[in-house]
Amino acid sequence: MAISATINKVSLSISDMDRQYYQLHELTMAMHPSENDYRFIVRVLAFALNAHDDLIFTKGLGADDEPELWQKSLTGDIECWIDFGQVDEKRIRKACGRARQVIIYTYQDRKSELWWQQNRDRLARHDNLRVFHLDAAGAEALVARNMQLNCMIDDGAVYLGDDQNTIPVSVTARS
Repeated sequence: MAISATINKVSLSISDMDRQYYQLHELTMAMHPSENDYRFIVRVLAFALNAHDDLIFTKGLGADDEPELWQKSLTGDIECWIDFGQVDEKRIRKACGRARQVIIYTYQDRKSELWWQQNRDRLARHDNLRVFHLDAAGAEALVARNMQLNCMIDDGAVYLGDDQNTIPVSVTARS
């Protein structure tokens, strides 16, 4: 019998002074059985960093032809395609052909550094691609079945927290 996904409710209050975006999002997020708490938090952070009324989670790990997050226009065009980890270069190339903007968030220091070194030159040719590395050490402690999180973004500084802890998040652009 297959292990089913865990459903988490996330009440995410975003105060993004850099984009003048202030919104409360009530998210219902499935946590795949193979997904750890840190990767789950990376998904929450990616949502907060790109928050928009039309940004939604897709089928995620189970879909080869969809990103983990995307934003579509009213006509169905893909405005923003967001994936995580050490994404295959072929998948990125396909995404760059389908979406106006593609964002990749890496999050495992050594693995992502090796991936970046191996793919940097090939990825440089995509004008609509941005790659960021997230470091949110300790943020996995925020994960619970029902979460009330605050994300504050100001002058490039990012903080994620609940009513007891606030974790600084490092967001580094790869170039």
